[in-house]
Amino acid sequence: MTTPRPGPLWWLWYAYGGGLPARFAPWVRHDTTCRTWWVRHLVRLLVQLAPFVAAIIVFVPGPVWLRVMSAVGGAIMGLIFGVAYLHETAEHRLVKAGYPVGTGVEARAERTREKDEAAAARYAARWRSAS
Repeated sequence: MTTPRPGPLWWLWYAYGGGLPARFAPWVRHDTTCRTWWVRHLVRLLVQLAPFVAAIIVFVPGPVWLRVMSAVGGAIMGLIFGVAYLHETAEHRLVKAGYPVGTGVEARAERTREKDEAAAARYAARWRSAS
């Protein structure tokens, strides 16, 4: 059984913060908890910023270099804020899809649990051998 993916218009709606129909809930869970979830988040941020960057470059009067630098500076600030709230945004998307709070954190922790436990065991062994 495959998880239905949203089409381009639904994805744009989702990228700008809109909720998706319930049939896409498994896809939202995958989108916010898979190994590359943070890359997907950055792509959504870039899609959100693109119209504003284009509008600044096209409509703001002044030299081209100044318009481009203003757009780049604004995009960098937008990316900083977007990355600062990366986890909260992913969790909010899951809650809007009908999942309980904490689903994203649990799913990402479960995916890396074995690796984290192995690292903790190596650290404990190193600590015991140093004592």
